This record gives sequence, C-alpha cells and structure tokens, in this order.
Amino acid sequence: MAETQRRPVPRNDDGELDTALAFLTFARESVLIKTEGLSDEQLRRVLVESGTTLLGLVQHLTVAERHWFGHHLAGAEPDQEWDFDMQVPPDRSTAQVLDDYRAAIERSDLLVRGIGDPDAPAVQQIDGRHMTLRWVLAHMTTETVRHAGHADILREQLDGTTGR
Repeated sequence: MAETQRRPVPRNDDGELDTALAFLTFARESVLIKTEGLSDEQLRRVLVESGTTLLGLVQHLTVAERHWFGHHLAGAEPDQEWDFDMQVPPDRSTAQVLDDYRAAIERSDLLVRGIGDPDAPAVQQIDGRHMTLRWVLAHMTTETVRHAGHADILREQLDGTTGR
C-alpha cells in the first residue's frame, strides 16, 4: 500500500531547543494530518476495544500540552481537574477540539520560546523534583509520537490512508 501522507522528518540541527521543537512540531502535525479529510462520524468512530478515536487522541493531547507546558513548566493552574480521557462529549464539535489543540500548541511554543533555556526548571514539581524544560520537551515529544502512531493505525483502519 502506498504511503499517501508520508513527510520527511525535520532536518533541523540548529541547536538543542530548535531541534527539539522541530521534532515535537513534526509529531503534532502528524497527528493533525491524520484528521484531514474525514467526517465527524469517522473522527469519532471507535475502532479498538479501548474506545480510542482520532478525535479523542487530539483532545487527550490538548490536555497534555496544557498540563505539561502550562501547568508544570509555567505554573498555570487548571480551570478544572485534569481530564485526560479520550472520550469527546457529543456537544463538543470537531472544530472546537482541533482549534483547542492548535491553541494549546501555540501557547506551549510561546512558553518554551519565552523560557528559552533547556536547563530552566519547571515551576511545578514532577515526582518531587523540578524537572527541566529539556525533560518536559522530551516527555511531550514521546507522548505525542506515541499517540501519532495510534492515529496512524486508526486512520489506516478508517480509509486505508498511511504514512507519517
């Protein structure tokens, strides 16, 4: 089967922060590309026993962006309890979920660029330690890449589209 969404990985090697953000951005874009051209019903369709959907993955990653960058790194307090659930309420539109993810990404990138130093400690402790911006970037990259892989599989099940 031809890979119809294949893109080259970043060739950015300009410095630690720029390279880390380039790979995180690639992973985020990979998730968003998996949603393109699908109907609301397809984006919400449950194809695996866990109940995970493409739209649910995006919602989950939105909360993760806010939690790790906004809360832990910058100290922002949540409006409500952190809900990492992948079940999208029926009254939340696809556009809202996707727009929220894009806004969370933009906010995260502004925070990262504003801090600028990979050695800068997170405001909120993680397991009793003030981990660094470097660690938060690495963690969010692995989280996003993991879910991009899930999105690859779900998209292929929906319509046969493959690629990263």
